[in-house]
Amino acid sequence: MKRIKITIAYDGSRYNGWQIQRSTDNTIQGKISAVLERMCGHVVEVNGSGRTDAGVHARQQVASFDIDSKHQPADIHAYLCQYLPEDIAVLDVEEAEAAFHARYSCRSKTYMYRIHTSRVPNVFERRYLYTYTDKALDISKMREAARLLCGTHDYKAFCGNPKMKKSTVRTITDIKIEVSGPEIDISYTGDGFLQNMVRILTGTLIEVGNGSLQASAMTRILDSKDRQMAGFTAPPQGLTLMRVEY
Repeated sequence: MKRIKITIAYDGSRYNGWQIQRSTDNTIQGKISAVLERMCGHVVEVNGSGRTDAGVHARQQVASFDIDSKHQPADIHAYLCQYLPEDIAVLDVEEAEAAFHARYSCRSKTYMYRIHTSRVPNVFERRYLYTYTDKALDISKMREAARLLCGTHDYKAFCGNPKMKKSTVRTITDIKIEVSGPEIDISYTGDGFLQNMVRILTGTLIEVGNGSLQASAMTRILDSKDRQMAGFTAPPQGLTLMRVEY
């Protein structure tokens, strides 16, 4: 057996997220595992760098798995390209060190959340944007709040899993907010993210931008460890996993 690392891009619009589920076979991980198992004739456990939610996209997801040593990276790549659906693309396949693990070896991830603020719809990008037109957003206040959210903190207030038993401490090294015409792009880079965390952070920053929350409240929300104190969970379609670093 040998360890393989693959880099993947996908449109998550029609999938129930990354992780295999008992109730459905419509997941990214499930589709990749099924093709690999058909190719090699044995169970293949595919480990991703993280579990993207239903409807969330990826430009650079990374996964690793063990496979019979007779299969070469080029052959694996060709087989995956042939049999995976066209909204899942394998960008690269390479052999990795035995100790490599897509999740545990990861040093940082960058997600981007895209917000469309015009009442004129972006017809070609609508599946990859959250259209928000309720109120004008104050970008300076959002940036002020973003600075307070960076660092090493307990992000339990920004976790969508109320039964989370593992540590909710994470480090966010950067939150960058950029504006281009009617689009606001928020990029988050950190060592890891909790369930729904980026979407809750985004909803919270939107509420700061529209005046529902004060930027200074971020410290209080973090200290509270109370999900009810943070903002709403932004919809999944605006979120894309952009980059994974090792």
